[in-house]
Amino acid sequence: MIDAAHMLSAYDQQMRGWIPAAPPRGFDYQQVGPLVRIVGQQRGFIDPPVDTGLRGRDLDELIAQQRDFFAARGEAVEWKVRAHDQPIDLPQRLLAAGFIPEDTETVVIGASEQMATDPVLPSGVTLREVAERVDFERIAAMESQVWNADWSWLAEDLLTRVTAAPEDVRVLVAEAEGQVVSAAWLVVKPGTGFAGLWGGSTVSQWRGRGIYRALVARRAQLALQRGVRYLQVDASDDSKPILVRLGFVEVTATTPYVWNP
Repeated sequence: MIDAAHMLSAYDQQMRGWIPAAPPRGFDYQQVGPLVRIVGQQRGFIDPPVDTGLRGRDLDELIAQQRDFFAARGEAVEWKVRAHDQPIDLPQRLLAAGFIPEDTETVVIGASEQMATDPVLPSGVTLREVAERVDFERIAAMESQVWNADWSWLAEDLLTRVTAAPEDVRVLVAEAEGQVVSAAWLVVKPGTGFAGLWGGSTVSQWRGRGIYRALVARRAQLALQRGVRYLQVDASDDSKPILVRLGFVEVTATTPYVWNP
């Protein structure tokens, strides 16, 4: 059984502020004081430690500096806040600086060995690992359909990440009748004991049939092959019950605070 307090400590120490040895082309990981700032993604990203060590006006200035940096670029930026971050008034200070919260998700962690079972798929559905632009474009089209928004940027994003680290970023599609009905990817974090599970969106008519669980199982198998001990997910309210039933443990919550130009 995973100890939630122990896993939260490991998550804070290993997953937060992680910088890849070879960032994807066009991505720039910058250490800015206590923060890691990522430039070159679909939107900017700020990954803080549990506590920046700053309070009051000093913290306000740090927040404003990040906002203004991306404002000068004409880009949106996300400041990722976890529920246990300090100081407790950090969300209010982000709000005051113009950042708007998006949906809160639950950070859950599971043991790769426990999750690495043979995928069980509904009749007519197959799983396939992909690494070509044409498949990433199909994934982006599926995501656009699911979310009723333009996700075309995802194709280039996945291609860039897979090209930079093909052993660390593994992308899977679930297909039925020649169509992508779900997709998900595993992101291994070398130098840590963790990998992240991302994606998992499924078109409406194929939900509730076990495809999401099958994608978790297959990615866990791939993680175990790499010697990765733990899987981490920022789980939506839809996916959290599935993951908890599989044995994932809740360790904290996370909310993206986003500033848009």
